[in-house]
Parts: sequence; structure tokens; C-alpha cells
Amino acid sequence: MTKLLTHYKNRLLRKKVEPGDFHPAALKHLQAAEQINLAVSLEDARYIIFDTELTGLNLKKDSIVSIGAVKMSGGKIDLMNTYYRVVEPTSLMSKKSVVIHGITPSEASECPTLDVLLPEFLDFCGNGILVGHFVAIDVAFVNKAMSALFGLPLQNPAVDTQALYRWIREKEERYCAFHAGLTEDVDLLTLSQRYEIPVSEAHNALNDAFVTAQLFQRFLTMLRHFKIRTAEDLVKIGKPISIE
Repeated sequence: MTKLLTHYKNRLLRKKVEPGDFHPAALKHLQAAEQINLAVSLEDARYIIFDTELTGLNLKKDSIVSIGAVKMSGGKIDLMNTYYRVVEPTSLMSKKSVVIHGITPSEASECPTLDVLLPEFLDFCGNGILVGHFVAIDVAFVNKAMSALFGLPLQNPAVDTQALYRWIREKEERYCAFHAGLTEDVDLLTLSQRYEIPVSEAHNALNDAFVTAQLFQRFLTMLRHFKIRTAEDLVKIGKPISIE
């Protein structure tokens, strides 16, 4: 925990927050995070399924091009409660990244920068649990901006659907020692095909968030059979592996 974050939280606990002390978006984010209750059941938990598109995967040099997210209450996807924004990146967009996400430099240059969009994204996340596929990458890039703007990282706990998949595979009765030593593709497209989830040809952050939400739905149903009952249990087994 950073000194700044400790200071923020201590001021909140003492209810001695004064106007102008903190960035309003950072303060609101901390207040929402204080409301997260991991003791609730999987059915009662709130989830924010999100994805980002990037200029590349180098955390030091690359940046966010778009953010897409959809809300879930328990296992229900709220199709009317989504978030999607294209961002003007702080780094050059490679031809390879443009081919992947389809966002051109000229299109992105007409969009707001992340310092403008980050507060509204945090507001959308509220007190939900973040969920994504290989979500450590997305969280790391958001945290890069969070640290620069607010001096603290995301406070919402995060769950990685690929980590959930690996955990479930190890628990399934049909999983045997023969498979344990083999590598297995666990990218979003492969798993969506495995669980018969339709994938749109259009590749963007919101579409990928929606596919991830459907995959997460499948996993929530399966986790109940393995006595994973609470959000705290979920966060433990779905913990992302940090890339920082």
C-alpha cells in the first residue's frame, strides 16, 4: 500500500476530507471500493467485465486505445449497462495493433485522452469486482494511468477468467494425469469456441468484454459444483498473475 493511498484511507476513516484535498474521481473511487463486500454470495456479487485494446503489450512504451465493459449482477449480463470509449493513445499505434483492433490513428486522435475518460470509467466500475481474460494486462495499463493521474492503483479486486478455467480443469473428474503435463490454448477465442459462445467478426474491447461475460457465466455455474460460494472464494482462485 502506497503512502498516498494510506493517507487517502486514513482521512476517509476519520471523515476529515476537505474540498480540494483529493482528485474528486480518486476520492469517489476509494469510497466505492470501501463498499465492496467479498463475503456476499456469487449470486449477489456485482461484476464489471472489461477489456482494453492497446497500441502494444510493452507496459513502459505502449498505451490504451479503447476500453469496453459490461455489468453483471450474479450470473445475469446487463446488456443495457455497457461502457465503450475510444482513447487518444499517448504512444504511436503500430500497423500490427491497427489490424487487430481496427482503430486508426486518425480516428483515435479525435477522441478524448485517458485523463478525461478514466474518471468516467471508474464511475462505471463503482463497487464491482473486475473480471477479464488475462485481466492482469488490462489492469496494469489502467493502473499506469491511475498512478500518473491519482497516485494510486485500482482498488477493485480483479478476477481472471483464464485462471478460473485452469482451476476448473484441474478439478473436473475427466481431467486426468495425462493432460496435466500438456500445454493448452486458453486464449479467449479458443475458450469461446470450446464453450460454444458465438464470437463477432468485429474485434473491439466491448465485443471481447461481452464474450468474456458469457464465458464467466459458464464458469460461475460450474464453480457452484465445486463449492465456491462467495466472492471471496472467487477472488482467491481467479487471482491474476501480475505482469508488472
